[in-house]
Amino acid sequence: MNVLPLPGQPVSYWIDSTLKIDYPSLSENISVDVAIVGGGIVGITAATLLKRAGKTVAVIEADRIASGVTGHTTAKLTSLHELIYSQLIDKMGEEKARAYGESNQTAIEQVARFVKEENIDCDFSRTSAYTFSESESNVETLEAEYKAAASLGLPAHFVRHSPLPFPIAGAVRFDNQAQFHPRKYILSLADKIPGNGSYIFENTRVKTVEEGEPCSVVTECGNLTAKDVIVATNLPILDQGLYFAKAHPKRSYLVGGFIEPEKAPEGMYISLGERHYRSIRTTPHNGQTLLIVGGEGHKTASVDDEEQGYSRLEEFARQRFGIEEIQYRWSSQDFVSFDKLPYIGKLTPASNHTYVATGFSLWGMSKGTLSGMLLSDLILGRPNPWAELYDSTRATPFVSGQSVKNNFDVATRWIGDRFKGLDKTSLQDVAPGEGKLVTIEGEKVAAYRDEQGEVHLNSPICPHLGCVVDWHDGDKTWECPCHGSRFTCDGDIVQGPAVKKLGAIEV
Repeated sequence: MNVLPLPGQPVSYWIDSTLKIDYPSLSENISVDVAIVGGGIVGITAATLLKRAGKTVAVIEADRIASGVTGHTTAKLTSLHELIYSQLIDKMGEEKARAYGESNQTAIEQVARFVKEENIDCDFSRTSAYTFSESESNVETLEAEYKAAASLGLPAHFVRHSPLPFPIAGAVRFDNQAQFHPRKYILSLADKIPGNGSYIFENTRVKTVEEGEPCSVVTECGNLTAKDVIVATNLPILDQGLYFAKAHPKRSYLVGGFIEPEKAPEGMYISLGERHYRSIRTTPHNGQTLLIVGGEGHKTASVDDEEQGYSRLEEFARQRFGIEEIQYRWSSQDFVSFDKLPYIGKLTPASNHTYVATGFSLWGMSKGTLSGMLLSDLILGRPNPWAELYDSTRATPFVSGQSVKNNFDVATRWIGDRFKGLDKTSLQDVAPGEGKLVTIEGEKVAAYRDEQGEVHLNSPICPHLGCVVDWHDGDKTWECPCHGSRFTCDGDIVQGPAVKKLGAIEV
């Protein structure tokens, strides 16, 4: 196999540009008012609001705070989510479409308040957001989106020009949106949580949550009890509620390179397109300007040339912006709900004390913030104007064309992958730096050979619901094509919903 060289160092800029902060692992059984599973933007927002309201909280993070999806985002704070408002009006009516826009606008302002109140240095800045196209064939669609958004009172404009260094056919522009450094923001909020009966625990993986009076949170390091529990793990680690069947994982890629200040475009951008879209923004760094370009999104493990995503983005950055060198590359993974609305609320209709937030459909900074706001209101018994719209137990379109296709794909992979490559591929076929499913003594094995020639062998069966993993060349990870769990070459968990690592195999 000829593995193409990839640009930049394989780390998120947001993580690389922040200091390592250490919180302890859970070491003793404790009790709090609210336990929050997951230390991303949902968990830390909810924890901040709940502690301000007088609750004791414990945030339990399997890795490091803001090192998961929140630490791998494009970090756009906007209510302009490519094309959404004309669709929402057609499918749900103006009232729900207006509520969607208002809730995301309110989330932006909540972040702005936190930044001001806590004096957070996180490169927060107001700017415009654009959904654009270079093709005249899309102008009518963009105009329809502008009219829909404007009718709902959103800060929408239709424009034919933009600050981008190349011509566009048209764009929808939302003014007074925002961008920030998500990890600086989250770490600053997190710093105020421990103390007075509240905690943050890192490197503490939750295995399950048992609802009761009180609820029990079972971790690898011990147990916690809490009156209420929020599960904020991108996709819930708990299978109750069938969220893994009501959303599908989508992978996207990002690269970052320094740009000359005079060539840096003001604003945040996303182009129309199913896969080869482009997400564009800049961020300041030590007196320089970093251009971040994202795109190449696809359903997890659904394409054969995943590693090409980084190279295509590099080529775009070089050709359109004159970037000479890519410093960073990383990928992100989010879950797309079938109606594009997040699921925020009770875990199941029968749940009284367990809550979830998931299905952000690639716009997690505003939706994650509004999730923290909504969930804290529910726990505090406060009315919230968006609770019904985002109700996590609402009827979902299982019979839609997209949902049927996604669940059929899962069933196909669950059955068919068990026979893929059987008796055809052996360890000798695995090159250095490559991972493959191979057959050893009649059993399928997930094999990776590192650059020194050492072979790492694991079970290929995802411990979540038993799908067979695939190798991702670009990020050197095993990933589940069914529900998005990801693992290192040694089988350790990179991303859930799995709560157990791949089983090691000795030969």
